[in-house]
Amino acid sequence: MVDQQLSVLFVCLGNICRSTMAEGVFQSMARKPPYKDLVSKIDSCGTGGYHVGEGPDDRTMSTLKEHGITDYVHAARKVNASDFDKFDYIFAMDRANLDNLQQMKQRKPNSKAKVMLFGEYSGAGKVEVISDPYYGGRQGFEMAYEQATRFSRNFLNDVFPDVEAKP
Repeated sequence: MVDQQLSVLFVCLGNICRSTMAEGVFQSMARKPPYKDLVSKIDSCGTGGYHVGEGPDDRTMSTLKEHGITDYVHAARKVNASDFDKFDYIFAMDRANLDNLQQMKQRKPNSKAKVMLFGEYSGAGKVEVISDPYYGGRQGFEMAYEQATRFSRNFLNDVFPDVEAKP
């Protein structure tokens, strides 16, 4: 068990599809027992500033809503240097964003953030990426939801092995 609360940041390119999906899913899990008091800060952002100030994509929001997540609110923002000091874990949705984050972290070598692919928690015996569903159909958002749910569950089980979650 960890001694203090964790903080987690999810990152994709524009911060309106994948990272917001992951944040919404993770929030819904982390704000309920048995994790309720174990995660202090959850956020998401993009490596690009294309959508700063905008809400999540409508398809992200409708996918979350269809799965019972109705209280998620977010305004897109771009990752900044201080994020590497504020968060324990920074999860990239794909390798291009991971590369961008790792380059930024090199300029802050003493920061506390562990930067990695969220898909390292796939549980499938291999690292997965969450593909950008923006230019595709509804199926891509459903797949992003499924991956975010699985990765979140696996991550929480890994960092809090002594906490028993209900299925």
